[in-house]
Amino acid sequence: MDTAATTAAARQQPSADRPLHVTLVVGSNRHGRFGPVVADWLLGRLRDRDDLVTEVVDVAEAELPTSFEPTPEATAALAGITPKLARADAFVVLTPEYNHSFPAGLKNLVDWHYSEWRAKPVALVSYGGLAGGLRAVEHLRQVFAELHAVTVRDTVSFHNAGASFDDQGTLRDPSGPDAAAKTMLDQLVWWGRALREARGRWPYGD
Repeated sequence: MDTAATTAAARQQPSADRPLHVTLVVGSNRHGRFGPVVADWLLGRLRDRDDLVTEVVDVAEAELPTSFEPTPEATAALAGITPKLARADAFVVLTPEYNHSFPAGLKNLVDWHYSEWRAKPVALVSYGGLAGGLRAVEHLRQVFAELHAVTVRDTVSFHNAGASFDDQGTLRDPSGPDAAAKTMLDQLVWWGRALREARGRWPYGD
């Protein structure tokens, strides 16, 4: 479920029953990145659910300067990103681990925005080597807390990610990741519904 028509129809439903609008943020822009393989699997889990409507923001496609100067180039890049974040009820952020943390490109995209994250839930999915990207996840929790976002408790992490998928990008053993994704997304839906209703009833303040 990710078409504009589906989104428009969904927003006519009562708030409690309306599918959540979720934006998946693909957080790696490194040359030769493994992220798209994990993102394709994750999109499959998201699109299998009737309670979610999904859009994607890919850091690799976001040509944002680090100066935070609103140049014409930055404005043009933000035009394709900011609306997807602003209309989201919730987020899933996919991150690798670089040097015990998350990528600079992902931090840059996060820092270009503020109100778009506020009072919304964020689910975190990571991949890497032995640590499975979990150190990047813990750093992201601190960042999103500062932005008044709520990170859900459970995550999905891929340890030695390259060996977890075959050459066609299919998980060799999907049982564990699929179960973990369901638990994480169930939590995201709970928080997403609760916070969407709360934002609709009471303005969120600092």
